Amino acid sequence: MRLAVICFAAWIGGSGLAAELRFDFGATPAGQTPAGFRSLISGEGKPGEWKIVMDDVPSLFPPLVPGAAETAKKPVLAQVSQDITDERFPILLYEKETFGDFTFTTRFKTVSGKVEQMAGIVFRAQNETNYYVVRASSLGNTFRFYKVVNGERGTILGPEIAVPAGSWHEMTVECKGNKIRCLLNGKEAIPALTDSSFVSGKLGFWTKSDSVSYFSDSKITYTPREVSAQVLLRKLLEDYPRLVNVQIFVPGREPGTTRLIASKNMSEVGQTGGAIEHDIIANANIYYGKEKGTVSVVMPLRDRNGDAIAAMRVVMKSFAGQTEQNAIVRATPIVKEIQGKIQNLEDLVE
Repeated sequence: MRLAVICFAAWIGGSGLAAELRFDFGATPAGQTPAGFRSLISGEGKPGEWKIVMDDVPSLFPPLVPGAAETAKKPVLAQVSQDITDERFPILLYEKETFGDFTFTTRFKTVSGKVEQMAGIVFRAQNETNYYVVRASSLGNTFRFYKVVNGERGTILGPEIAVPAGSWHEMTVECKGNKIRCLLNGKEAIPALTDSSFVSGKLGFWTKSDSVSYFSDSKITYTPREVSAQVLLRKLLEDYPRLVNVQIFVPGREPGTTRLIASKNMSEVGQTGGAIEHDIIANANIYYGKEKGTVSVVMPLRDRNGDAIAAMRVVMKSFAGQTEQNAIVRATPIVKEIQGKIQNLEDLVE
């Protein structure tokens, strides 16, 4: 099963680091749930049934020639189970990233439902009992926002507004700090909100009760969350600006793998480590390597119990007479500066 994300773009400009994700539901075979997502149930009743179906979706662009088809059959995400439990809220949460500040847009269509016909976005979700949601109702003709804290629903805000079933609409959520904006079909249908309950969290799709709802053309532009290791590394480089590179690797999600979570070169973050990094975390070994003009030393970072939890690579300019021993001596205080600021793996990845 292929991951549903087809695009990740990162850049550094006047506004700092930004990124974009687009969910390509065509990457998943019809009838299956997209990879990278997890189905949850908030409230009561049975979990949702989320899968890819084919549907006619209007083009995002005007036709190039008169008479051209205005819709096209394409894969969309659908919640198709029809449990009529009233306080039932199926959620499909994207698991691969945590979002703080972001703008998320998705097209949606309410298809059917005797009790409810709703579609929505759940965001800054901590779990199935703590999150924000904005949703549209075709039966109730409403567009609403509310938060759920420890399973308790807060004040419901939003207007009465027609959301015809069987038609595609667009929903947008924008979060900046504690400011939240909710748009329907490009218009700010709910006055801007201020709430500090959740500063970051997961994001996903939401329905209610027996609603059969479709989602398509979903994308998020966001400020990537900076892990603690990157913050520590940036401060380290203020003391050692002449280092060629510094990288920190932690165990990967799959057994026997590692992943790069911090680097002097930000474009490298997210890459997979190799056998050296895995060996250092598994066996607490030290690695030395030499290339033209540089030397590399890779050493373990340890937790409070002395166990290796990460691998730190220090790349330095070499000099005449450079040896493995003096390269390790040069790298040791650099590694110890990070080591002195952590006690466990969470201190690097949180």
